Amino acid sequence: MNIQVLGSGCTNCKNLFELTKRAVAELNRIDEVEYITDVNRIIEMGLVSTPVLAINSKPVMVGATADIERIKELIKGNIDQEK
Repeated sequence: MNIQVLGSGCTNCKNLFELTKRAVAELNRIDEVEYITDVNRIIEMGLVSTPVLAINSKPVMVGATADIERIKELIKGNIDQEK
């Protein structure tokens, strides 16, 4: 599974990145969480708001810093889709 946090480097973006890494660890996943601050990559996805949580190159959460339980739900939902 490809998990990415895209953002400008602001506090909210960094917070989402840290929460996502923690969620992955709590789910006992070995997926690496990539943090992308390249504005061109964000624009290529057609997004204008950050932070963005993307799973398998698809945005699943935009413009919000969710709590860790919401992030885990999004990750688990994509695990189920991979089966």
